[in-house]
Amino acid sequence: MEIWINPACSKCRSAISLLDAEGAGYTVRRYLEDVPSPDEIREVLERLGLEPWDITRTQEAAAEELGLKEWPRDDGSRERWITALSEHPRLIQRPIITAGDGTAVVARTDEAVRDFLSR
Repeated sequence: MEIWINPACSKCRSAISLLDAEGAGYTVRRYLEDVPSPDEIREVLERLGLEPWDITRTQEAAAEELGLKEWPRDDGSRERWITALSEHPRLIQRPIITAGDGTAVVARTDEAVRDFLSR
């Protein structure tokens, strides 16, 4: 497993605590330092079964600067969203856990982490 985190995020710290408590093996990716490429974002979106706007933090300052709330949420705009996430990684919802079996979850709640681990 790999978990994308921002160490300053309480939800990320909580997810790591749960993984540790369950004895789960994982690697940490500090995605603000080790920024995901557009291809990596596409892969995670595929695993999640979500669109880029579904994992975008629209309350961030960068989102406001880019005017993301007004961007279309359709197939024609998908790549524009992915590029924005790669160029402004703070916009990526966190934490995201990916597993070796090809699954992934946006682990914002303890329940989401537990459900993911029980699969």
